[in-house]
Amino acid sequence: MDLQNEKCVMVIDESLPTGMIANTAAIMGITLGKKFPEIVGSDVTDQTGCSHLGIITVPVPILKGTAALIKELRAKLFEPDYQELCTADFSDVAQSCNIYDEFIQKIAGVPETELQYFGIAIFGNKKKVNKLTGSMPLLR
Repeated sequence: MDLQNEKCVMVIDESLPTGMIANTAAIMGITLGKKFPEIVGSDVTDQTGCSHLGIITVPVPILKGTAALIKELRAKLFEPDYQELCTADFSDVAQSCNIYDEFIQKIAGVPETELQYFGIAIFGNKKKVNKLTGSMPLLR
């Protein structure tokens, strides 16, 4: 993987409470880390000899959006020009579940059009990611 030409961004609904924003980012980050373990660097050691687990080797800007914008962006990712990009999303259905089996069961009964997305993470070709998200502001 040529990380020079790859980019990762997260777009999160800015109207969510801070805790839900943090939870959404954490879950999508873990999901992408599982899908692309090579973007996580090796473990490191500080000056005193304490070890620290490796962190992601590429920046991950967190951009602000709305629920409608996230849904629109997600739909674009299924168009032929963007299908190669990896997408991780986090929805109201996922957030409402305490165990994964419950999520599997609930999501199977909800049409995609009814999902409310809290956030979406996009990873892949830098030019394509920038084309989709380059004008979006940072979530601060």
